[in-house]
Amino acid sequence: MRASTTLLGLAASLPQLTWAHGYVSGVTVNGKWTAGSNPVWYYLPSGSAPATAGWDSLNQDLGFVEPASFGTVDISCHKSAKAGQNFIEAQAGDTAIFYWNTWPDSHKGPIINYISPFQSNVADLRWSKFSQASIVSGTTWVTDELIANNFTTTVTIPRNLRPGDYVIRHEIIALHGGQSDNGAQAYPQCLNFRVTGSGSVAPTSGVPGTSLYQRNEPGIIFNLYTSYSSYTYPGPQLWTAAN
Repeated sequence: MRASTTLLGLAASLPQLTWAHGYVSGVTVNGKWTAGSNPVWYYLPSGSAPATAGWDSLNQDLGFVEPASFGTVDISCHKSAKAGQNFIEAQAGDTAIFYWNTWPDSHKGPIINYISPFQSNVADLRWSKFSQASIVSGTTWVTDELIANNFTTTVTIPRNLRPGDYVIRHEIIALHGGQSDNGAQAYPQCLNFRVTGSGSVAPTSGVPGTSLYQRNEPGIIFNLYTSYSSYTYPGPQLWTAAN
């Protein structure tokens, strides 16, 4: 199961979204599916949108956060994001499968994962980067693998993570325009996780979303048409204490 049939029916009858880009429709952990936020929530009658683990945001055009907005809270969980009400249940060390509804093959770029202790206000989230992937080989990127795997990618919950409620920020940065200033496109997706297990390590030095990136740093400015061997990841250093 990858999307609610009710929401799919509503999507067909409501104003059409620009489906060229994608969003995380849900996550599977140990065979259990938990829905993410479907952008059609915005068109539903007040109070009737389903509760999900995904953070609702004003991205009904399935658009992106531009580098010029990296200094705003929109870069944390997309535009004007509000906390999801449900939680994805996982144990530290579990593998979570993230399902994107689609992704264009021209939008090559890295997939980066952050974690924050749960806060209901997006401005209070503090992000620690715990995994990242980019160039696989030659001109093949991790986003190409996502497409080949039926728009799925896997994320491993740090195995020594302390039990608790967290938000995972799962992001693709599309670089087809990244050779120019303000040309990269960030697609952050936030989902709530309730983590169990015997781990003892919690993120303690995360940064606010407004401090994640600079619009002109390496990895945001990047020409994927001429650089095939290496990629410099933007953002803070990788947090590996719970791995």
